[in-house]
Amino acid sequence: MKDVIIIAEGPQGAGKTTVTNYLREHISGTDLYRLSGIKDRTEKGKQKIKLKYDKLIDYIEACSDINMIFDRTFFSNEIYSRLGYQKYDFTDAYNHLLNRLDNLKNIENYDIYLMMLYLEDESLYNRRIKRDKHQYQKFEAESSILQQREYLKMADEVEKNTKNIKVIRFANDTEEIFKKNLKKYFKDIL
Repeated sequence: MKDVIIIAEGPQGAGKTTVTNYLREHISGTDLYRLSGIKDRTEKGKQKIKLKYDKLIDYIEACSDINMIFDRTFFSNEIYSRLGYQKYDFTDAYNHLLNRLDNLKNIENYDIYLMMLYLEDESLYNRRIKRDKHQYQKFEAESSILQQREYLKMADEVEKNTKNIKVIRFANDTEEIFKKNLKKYFKDIL
């Protein structure tokens, strides 16, 4: 059986922490990585974040015999760029990183899943995003809804333009939907 790389993406409040924690606890031999962007939103910051993710892909290529779950990666940087949250255009770096991920040197050892989490009922964001934690990006329901729509567009693009990345659109409105989708998409590895 191949090892898996699961990348969970989606707006604040879509349930990435819940889903990635569950997968980590239920898939044997799995590491969970929680990643975030960097504070520098300038062109220099773009170069830093590109280097960070190039090194991450180097790390993935150096690993074997391990399942990996990522709570956010470079996909979020591209969404933030598209929505104008950063002062730079990330598209060239994003395309480079997407190509590297899709063509890992050891791709035959992995099944790669890009899981786009979203809420079918967008009004749920109003309850889900109230936080007391440090906020890199201000958490507002309207922002999460805009991000969600862009992530779902991105899911279509990745599905169309890659050959080794399996795209999952993972609705996560309720615990019942969460469990149904886990069985639907990950029954063979849970």
